[in-house]
Amino acid sequence: MIRYALKCARDHVFESWFASSGAYESLRAAGHVTCPECGSAKVDKALMAPRIKRRGAPEPDSIGPSVPAPVAATPEERSGETRAQALARLRDEIERNSDYVGLRFAEEARQMHDGTLAARPIHGEASAKEARALLEEGVPVLPLPFIPRNRTN
Repeated sequence: MIRYALKCARDHVFESWFASSGAYESLRAAGHVTCPECGSAKVDKALMAPRIKRRGAPEPDSIGPSVPAPVAATPEERSGETRAQALARLRDEIERNSDYVGLRFAEEARQMHDGTLAARPIHGEASAKEARALLEEGVPVLPLPFIPRNRTN
């Protein structure tokens, strides 16, 4: 692993870890190294000092704060929308365009997949065991990143 100090075109400085210098170069060339501040993919290595151990000094427990490799910013992040706002917008969109079927989710999803029930967008609740069984049967299901409104305060 190698840690680089990086700098975007807007002079935001940040650090990130990479498997190798080659991994950094290929990720940067593909536009996958982006500034966590502004989302710019115009990123270069910044000037950094090497970390040298003094003779007789104990090994540090870590070599500094670990900063995950930045991922390409989403359009929401580039527009200034927070994750909470994006999640609220997603929830509103799902609730507006699908039927809540509650605990009947697994049963209805299976029946729609089998063709015994007319297909329509639904959302609801299923146990992990039920969700796994649906996936094993080839029923396309996906966990939602929020809990139903009727289970929140």
